[in-house]
Amino acid sequence: MHKKKVKDSKIIMAHQTIPQDANPLGNVHGGVIMKHIDTAGGVAAVRHVRGNAVTASVDRLDFLAPIYVGDLVHVRASVNMVGETSMEIGVRVDAENLFTGQLRHTTSAYLTYVAQDENGRPTKVPGLIPETREEKRRHKEALARRKTRQEERKRERTA
Repeated sequence: MHKKKVKDSKIIMAHQTIPQDANPLGNVHGGVIMKHIDTAGGVAAVRHVRGNAVTASVDRLDFLAPIYVGDLVHVRASVNMVGETSMEIGVRVDAENLFTGQLRHTTSAYLTYVAQDENGRPTKVPGLIPETREEKRRHKEALARRKTRQEERKRERTA
């Protein structure tokens, strides 16, 4: 199984928000953004494994600024780190005011996906080649998050 470069599975999606996406305050529902995040993350995961991948967990999801009806939402997802059968995908959401061109970083998330074979069982994931300084930093940080998750699971089992 060949290793793959981060850029090989990177995805950028765009969605213009509409009134159906909004809450009574006129901001886009967090759940709408969460769906876009999971969709983009899932596409990046499938591109990496070129097979099935399912969401296993959301490690972190931070809403940093509101998104308004009419904004163009840019959702960027890329593989940060891979394990034997799982991978961490980082997702960044920016909102663009189409009238002014102002771009705001609104949301960041880290999700874990598990590759599955045709029978729905976990299957091996191709290795990852981080090339740029940013990709290497994200990989290192993802390894630290993975270690923390593993320690938390171990504590939960013994509690």
